[in-house]
Amino acid sequence: MGNTLLSDVESRLREVLDGHAGATHLIDAGGKRLRPMLVILGAEFGPRQDKVVDAAVLTELVHVGTLHHDDVMDQAPVRHGVPTANALWGNNRAILLGDLMLARAGELGAELGLPALRLQTTTLARLVRGQLMETVRPKSADPMAFCLEVMADKSASLIAMAAELGALVAEAPPSVCGALHIYGEHLGIAFQLVDDVLDIVGGESGKTPGTDLRAGVVTVPVLHALAAGDAAADRLRVLLVTGTVTDPDLHAEALGLLRDGPGPSLTRADAGDHAELARAALADLPRGEAREVLDSLCDAVLERAK
Repeated sequence: MGNTLLSDVESRLREVLDGHAGATHLIDAGGKRLRPMLVILGAEFGPRQDKVVDAAVLTELVHVGTLHHDDVMDQAPVRHGVPTANALWGNNRAILLGDLMLARAGELGAELGLPALRLQTTTLARLVRGQLMETVRPKSADPMAFCLEVMADKSASLIAMAAELGALVAEAPPSVCGALHIYGEHLGIAFQLVDDVLDIVGGESGKTPGTDLRAGVVTVPVLHALAAGDAAADRLRVLLVTGTVTDPDLHAEALGLLRDGPGPSLTRADAGDHAELARAALADLPRGEAREVLDSLCDAVLERAK
């Protein structure tokens, strides 16, 4: 389903960014195109299809634009198996490329109508809020609840937007748009939990393992490991006391403790819980191929961590 539309999305992405050197660098590297796919699937629940491609392009532009900014903040050298824009051309150009994509997304959002633009801007506010919260973590907050709140804003909000936006521009009923938003929110949390596992154990994310450790980001697997109450947890707590773990030997030790501890398996279980909540949100949607594919994505997200 949607192969032709996905091909149209690829062409439109390059058309929108035409003439700007390096703008399609990460786009050309590939990626799952999960968010455009969700837009296309969400649109299957409504009668109107003429705005679907631009809605899907908008969503991918926001995603890739924020990746440029994330890579600068994390000083990440690799993304999707290729050097990041900041590694190739420096932080200034990488940030400007991210800004360009967000600006182009805003132009598309304005053409899609006020409800779509409102959803886009609300999502952008959540994305920035999540990043800010992660940067200025309050000491009084419950660590696990705070971590999940950041995850919901910083990562899940865009996946929720994608699923809802497709239905919105296709003029699906409000109840369908709401159900798809809930679906995307939980699918997005499951997706990010799996990403946090892959950042420790390595895998298909294309990122260098241990990026979060280097950046001083405390993730759900780390919190599970610290809660174990054993000697490994005590040693890990010592290694993390300064926040960032950049010394190569200490970084390797911390990563080894996390890989051998309970964090990855417990986080996989958490991801499974959210995948089931996403699946439950589909229960009242009209049956058909789109719903079946959305249901199967719940399993596909979890398969990435096996």
